[in-house]
Amino acid sequence: MSAKRIPQQLVLETATVLMARAAIDIPPDYKLALQQAASQETENLSCFVIKTMLDNYEVAEKDRRPMCADTGLPRFYVKAGNEAMVEGGFVALEHAVREAVVRGTLDIPLRPNRVHPLTRKDNNNNLGIHAPEIEYTFEPGGDWIDLITVHKGGLFGTDYRMLFPGDGIDGIKRFFLDTMASFGRRGLACQPAIIGVGLGGNKDTCMRIGKEAACLRVVGDVNPDPEVAKLERELKELGNSIGMGPMGFKGNTLVVDCHVEVAYTHTGGMPMSIHSFCHSSRRAAARIYSDGRVEFRDDPQWFTDFYRREGI
Repeated sequence: MSAKRIPQQLVLETATVLMARAAIDIPPDYKLALQQAASQETENLSCFVIKTMLDNYEVAEKDRRPMCADTGLPRFYVKAGNEAMVEGGFVALEHAVREAVVRGTLDIPLRPNRVHPLTRKDNNNNLGIHAPEIEYTFEPGGDWIDLITVHKGGLFGTDYRMLFPGDGIDGIKRFFLDTMASFGRRGLACQPAIIGVGLGGNKDTCMRIGKEAACLRVVGDVNPDPEVAKLERELKELGNSIGMGPMGFKGNTLVVDCHVEVAYTHTGGMPMSIHSFCHSSRRAAARIYSDGRVEFRDDPQWFTDFYRREGI
């Protein structure tokens, strides 16, 4: 096991940089997908909206300001190699992440969106009870830590339903189609969007993996399970066939990509969640090594064979 510990200060500095990158810099995979969508969109108004979004991204990057007034709810995903050690332990890591959220809120700046659900108290720094959310996973070997921040909208663009085994693939598609139409018609999500679908598990697992599918996989990524990959393709095509485009206008570019993640579930049910990662697609990732190196990257690389393992 490595004797070196990752400094808490390095975690803080890296998390602070990630906060700014997520708020300002559109991931290149999504930007390229939007450029392709603009060339494929057949409706003039929807095409104009997409091109305006792309112009807005350029201005945000040039001025180093958030690309959207609603900067969402910052959350962090942490993947640790099994041999990784942090100065002060993982409690210190959480302190560093929380401080980075405060710094980002004040310095970028981000809109302080977090409030108490009853009193509406706002600490003006995006901190609070269970805020920001920090999710962990672990990998065998390695003395590194991956930090991923996602600034996810917290209002709409999410739905859940308990289906039954007898509903089958047709039931999955029906719920997906109903949800996409509702999101577009009622303005409940900012399209075009990456759509994440969670299938199986219990309700909390289903919701979690669906959100991860939306936020932590790049455009063009394909699930390694052939049956799941086939469903991803079919749902994307279905979402773009209902006659809606950006922001619910008439068009054919509602869904940039569709990612599906699955979990073994109770034999009597088929939980399904749907999550829309809005057209800001705010995510940023970095790997921190015990020797002090930091590698920033576009692909979070959250899903691995170990993550999706079936055996011991």
